[in-house]
Amino acid sequence: MPQPPLRLALYEPDIAANTGAILRLAACLGVGVDVIEPCGFVWSAPKLRRAGMDYLDRVDLARHASWARYAAGPRPGRLVLLSTKAAWSLPRFAFRPGDTLLLGRESAGVPDAVRDSCAAAVRIPMQPGERSLNVALAAALVLGEALRQLDAYPGETP
Repeated sequence: MPQPPLRLALYEPDIAANTGAILRLAACLGVGVDVIEPCGFVWSAPKLRRAGMDYLDRVDLARHASWARYAAGPRPGRLVLLSTKAAWSLPRFAFRPGDTLLLGRESAGVPDAVRDSCAAAVRIPMQPGERSLNVALAAALVLGEALRQLDAYPGETP
């Protein structure tokens, strides 16, 4: 099976239902997911299972005990942070095969040390005065754009 062109990475996710929805998204679109712990919920939480449904067993999932363990591992491409504070606007950013899209905690994003280790950061343009989208919605929107740019939606032939 060919290597997926992208991965998602969740930094210390807080909300089981969002994590479950992102895992379902990844299963359906054929991308892998790295979960960087600790999580703000018990991994076997019913909300995780309810949101992920029967898709959870079909996700290319890697769990990492900490940011240090994740950062020490190999990655095929760039680490691209999704952040409301990013300079790059999503429609202007060029994704590359091998990119990993990093999503921060729902409650706090990522610390500066994690931000500084990313090759790039991307923001979703929104109406003035609005703070942010739900993390699962942001993942879907950015992942969809990245897959479109790379002509890498599953089941599509060029």
